[in-house]
Amino acid sequence: MSESLNVIVIFAHPDEGEKYAGGTSALLARRGHRVKFLSLTNGDGGHFRLSGEELVLRRAEEAMKAQADLGISDYEILGNRDGSLLPTLELRNAIIKRIREWEADVVITFHPEGGTHADNRYAGKAVSDAAAFVAFVPNVVPDTRDLRKSPLYLLMPDYSMKKKYSADIVVGIDEALESKLLGCGAHESQFFEYQPWTKGRLDEVPAVWKDRREWLLRDLSDFLYVSKEMTPSLVELYGELEAGRFQYAEPFELASYNSGSTVERVRVFIEKLKEEVIV
Repeated sequence: MSESLNVIVIFAHPDEGEKYAGGTSALLARRGHRVKFLSLTNGDGGHFRLSGEELVLRRAEEAMKAQADLGISDYEILGNRDGSLLPTLELRNAIIKRIREWEADVVITFHPEGGTHADNRYAGKAVSDAAAFVAFVPNVVPDTRDLRKSPLYLLMPDYSMKKKYSADIVVGIDEALESKLLGCGAHESQFFEYQPWTKGRLDEVPAVWKDRREWLLRDLSDFLYVSKEMTPSLVELYGELEAGRFQYAEPFELASYNSGSTVERVRVFIEKLKEEVIV
């Protein structure tokens, strides 16, 4: 890995990178690393009132605000329709192209074999299929230079995988909590409109940020707070004393399709996360 890491977070819908890896992404960005978010669909299915181009544009605007809140380098949204994602050759090649263009050291994505949401599952499947061709295969997607090293692939658990994932790497995100909450809060159409509507709670959504922040802390509790299964990896990464100070964390599983030994790549990734903040 280079001195400065290039990290790409690949997911199915705008707002998922923020929800599942926003704290880690903000930490990396604060330390001078390049982080790109890539949403494989445009999110045009995610609302009860808005639809079509109006919703696509709104979700793109929210993503750009989230990018600024997290401090990440880039946020790209592909034109695939929400609810229609499939692990096609076309999608695989689009992913290969973007991982190569970003010269990614680390790829964070969904699990290819689990998850109840088809878009999320197929996002993970498409990335796992792409992984074999990203490095040292110049004749596949030849218009983009293949990488000379394979990235480290990490999996983030979506809402349906929380009880099935392996917390191999757990990142304490207390330092970046506010950035993560702001990044999620930027997606008003999702966290303060569509998701509350699906639960019959739309009339309960507060209007001001102070109260919305508390709403997010409650609503995202499964993806914010240190839980029992995270503790061993958190202690291994930070030491028992420092690990005990963390209230908030994000877990990641090492993808089974990582090529070769991951030990050195994981070591460097962890070291970069623990560096002093660049002012």
